[in-house]
Amino acid sequence: MSEQTRLQIGKKALAQVDGSAADSVMNSLETIAPDVGKYILEFAFGDIYTRQTLTLQQREMITITALLVQGDTAPQLDVHINGALNVGLTQKEVIETFIQCIPYIGFPRVLNAISVAKSAFSRRLE
Repeated sequence: MSEQTRLQIGKKALAQVDGSAADSVMNSLETIAPDVGKYILEFAFGDIYTRQTLTLQQREMITITALLVQGDTAPQLDVHINGALNVGLTQKEVIETFIQCIPYIGFPRVLNAISVAKSAFSRRLE
């Protein structure tokens, strides 16, 4: 598969999850690290998100969990909370995903994630 094809596939997959975010990702990194934007689109979305076994809902649930566990990922968590909602997860399912993590990573990171979710949810109502 050509790199251009991988890039196009990645843009299409990201657009399914988060609308115009594909262009935003590329534009935000264009002047400082254009290859990173390309890697995100080609690898994360072109190669991984388009695999057949998991649904986009499952992938977004896993992604928000991974970002929650890492901590200090509020901007990326915000994007993927929106993505989770865009592919059909409910606000209740997002919060329940975070609650499931409390015994394994603790309250501080879950509270931080809930704060990001609260902001993401409120912006969708505007």
